[in-house]
Amino acid sequence: MSAKRKPSEVLAASRRRDSLAKRAKVVAVVDEMAARGDAVTFAAVSKAAGVSNWLVYAEGVREHIEAARKKQAGQLRREAQSGMSSSPASLKTDLELSKQQVTALRAERDQLKAALQRQLGQQLDQVGAADLVARVDELTRQNDELVGEAARLRREKDELEESLRETEEDLAAARSSLRRMIRAENAGPDPT
Repeated sequence: MSAKRKPSEVLAASRRRDSLAKRAKVVAVVDEMAARGDAVTFAAVSKAAGVSNWLVYAEGVREHIEAARKKQAGQLRREAQSGMSSSPASLKTDLELSKQQVTALRAERDQLKAALQRQLGQQLDQVGAADLVARVDELTRQNDELVGEAARLRREKDELEESLRETEEDLAAARSSLRRMIRAENAGPDPT
């Protein structure tokens, strides 16, 4: 059986294990970044490994990061000398050409957009004009029908009024004749 350890010894051992695990994680992250071709910097390694900035500058870890940085710098220098990477002047020229191309494409887009708007406007005008002409024709036809109907109804009304007058005259004549007959009946037989 081993001797019982003090809490401070247990804590120290735990901190040593955590420190070794974090250092191993930092070294692994540096190797992964270098393998992917990502730029190895102290800040990038600290962020990627999820450790403090202090740890990446600590002895044993700092040397590993610096070695990876030197290796990357040498590799970039070799690529530039062999023509594999672009020079700043080349990149600047490419950027200028890209800006000019973007400007030209925007101008072309604006022209096409304006042409499309004009064409849609003309189509709306044509459709609108044709629809309006058809609607005006329909309304004119309906108006003519209604005017004819109104004239027919006026004639019919006039005829009915005339018929009513004649009927009223006949009724008045019939009443008058009826009164005379009633008076004649009431007056009795004529002695003559």
